[in-house]
Amino acid sequence: MEDLRKVNSLQFYSFWKNLSIGLLVWIATLAFCRMLPFYAAPVVSVLAALFLYGVTYNSRMSEDGSCTLVLYSLLYSTINFTVVTVALNVLALTNVITLPKELTFLEDPFVPSLLMNPVAFVTFTVLYLRRNHLSCCRECKLKAGDFYERGRTGQIFRYESYYQLRNLATMFGVLSLLVWGYYYFVFMDLNVNARDWYVFTWLTVIAIVIDEVYFIFRYYNLYLDLKDSDEIISQEELQDMTAKTYLRFYLICDNKIFFDPHSIDSQTQYREVINTPLITKRAVNGIPLPEVRNIIRKMTGDLDGELKFFYGRKSTDLKNHSVLRYFYFLPGKPEDYPEMPVPGEWMDFEDVKRIYTRTPGRFNSMTVMDLSRLATIILTEKIFNEDGKRKNKIKSYNPSFNLHDVKNSQLDFQDDKWVRISMFNSDTPFYSIKKFFKGKPKTR
Repeated sequence: MEDLRKVNSLQFYSFWKNLSIGLLVWIATLAFCRMLPFYAAPVVSVLAALFLYGVTYNSRMSEDGSCTLVLYSLLYSTINFTVVTVALNVLALTNVITLPKELTFLEDPFVPSLLMNPVAFVTFTVLYLRRNHLSCCRECKLKAGDFYERGRTGQIFRYESYYQLRNLATMFGVLSLLVWGYYYFVFMDLNVNARDWYVFTWLTVIAIVIDEVYFIFRYYNLYLDLKDSDEIISQEELQDMTAKTYLRFYLICDNKIFFDPHSIDSQTQYREVINTPLITKRAVNGIPLPEVRNIIRKMTGDLDGELKFFYGRKSTDLKNHSVLRYFYFLPGKPEDYPEMPVPGEWMDFEDVKRIYTRTPGRFNSMTVMDLSRLATIILTEKIFNEDGKRKNKIKSYNPSFNLHDVKNSQLDFQDDKWVRISMFNSDTPFYSIKKFFKGKPKTR
């Protein structure tokens, strides 16, 4: 499955482009607030927010699977700046608070960077701290797969998007200190001279430009490293690449599952990991169920078992590539099958769950993803109903499950309904209020 671990060059470009567009919008917002009359500032910020919303929406709806976290963060920063600015001016107009004229767009000179930089710093910091709970990231995982499943692409997007958030939070934090320090200790409000405007406006613009140049060099060098290690797939190679369907089978007997604890994974620097040895691929787009049954019978030495579909996903990184997972249940006991035609051993599912809980890194990354989805769906269905409310009112109730539950389950593991319920349910703080504003949750 080496192809699935490569990085799509178009996705990599889109990832950098999203950052560049967001930063350019902020540069334009500052520049237009400086060049246009002071009372036009909220109009400029609203237009910037609308533009960023359109870019973010189009990027999320596209099929390239690129990360939009920084665009999402810049959009929220722009919205927050607009809301804070308008709110402060309304409070000032109603004599609730008194504002210096540099913070109100109703008087000249209005200095937007005094609010933009702190608002951006706070927004980026909060989003970074909540990075594992953001709705845009949850939707991306449901659509394109977790970073475990996306291999090298997922690792890059995860690390670099968090790095961008930290970088921007730090930059706007430093700019906030510089601008406000100058405002308090140096600036004299008798007259705004060229030096004042340089600090208030062009210092922030120059810092953003330098940051953009830094990321250009950073991602160009990263691209060269990926290309040298043969981890980049160009658009020409994608066009010439034939469709492939990968099959992953989980062989189950009683409450034991057949794993190879000495599987070699190139994604983990060729160290040994636990993985299913029953993996194959076909150069076709989709495989009929009878053919899937024949494939697993041949791989297990013509053993007759019960085939059950787990779930499948098309790759958003590579064209016409998909991965299908199946369970194959054998009758009897594991002792009835002492020798198998593939390397591996029968592992008790209780041991598998213990390893998954304590040291998930011992598993192959895709196996971790599959076990996580299996446990999430089965346990969520046991705890909650379809409305997201607990079946058992005792919050300390934590059910377990085994492979007999998997075999007897009528759940559709392909459906994301229970995954969504696991993310948003009655255990979520202020669930009733949030549900009222969110409306009926989507099941797919």
